[in-house]
Amino acid sequence: MIEIEEIFWHGPFSWPGYEKYNQLNSMPNMEGVYLWTFKYKDGYVLYSAGITNSTIKRFREHTRNYKNGEYNVIDVEAAERGERVEIWHGWQYAKMHREEFIKMKERILDAVERQLMAFRIFIAEICDKRKRERIEAALMLNIYNLQEPWAELADRGMFLKGRYNSEIPIRIKNICSNKIYGLPEILEI
Repeated sequence: MIEIEEIFWHGPFSWPGYEKYNQLNSMPNMEGVYLWTFKYKDGYVLYSAGITNSTIKRFREHTRNYKNGEYNVIDVEAAERGERVEIWHGWQYAKMHREEFIKMKERILDAVERQLMAFRIFIAEICDKRKRERIEAALMLNIYNLQEPWAELADRGMFLKGRYNSEIPIRIKNICSNKIYGLPEILEI
């Protein structure tokens, strides 16, 4: 028998430091799984998921990485239509093309500001680290396998730790007061 657990997603919250621009509440500091979403149609569309012991510390790190050119930066208007249009490709590309980042820095940082301001964050408090990893992996792998046009928006190339063969499957019932494209009602982790 597969265990069923309810996960409550709270939000949308603002990216820290952008509350006065987007009129959203500040994110609570908690451990759990977080979703980065953009406004989309009658709700939100999932761009990425992550895990943390402290949302405040983790989002400080994310902000620093965005502003250093280490993360992918996308066009917000396209994202809100469910399309992926990159302005800057971070990760390994950024490390190998530092001079390109410096040359385009003003444009990239302007796009970073727009992206951070546009993000709508949802958080589920999950104390068990392994369960957080499993939820993050299941959410992202689910999106990667979808045929919906907006599924291409999702960030790729994440280091995911899905369920090991030795672990008992758990069925998650996602509960959220907002519609999030890419967040299934039931998810096996």
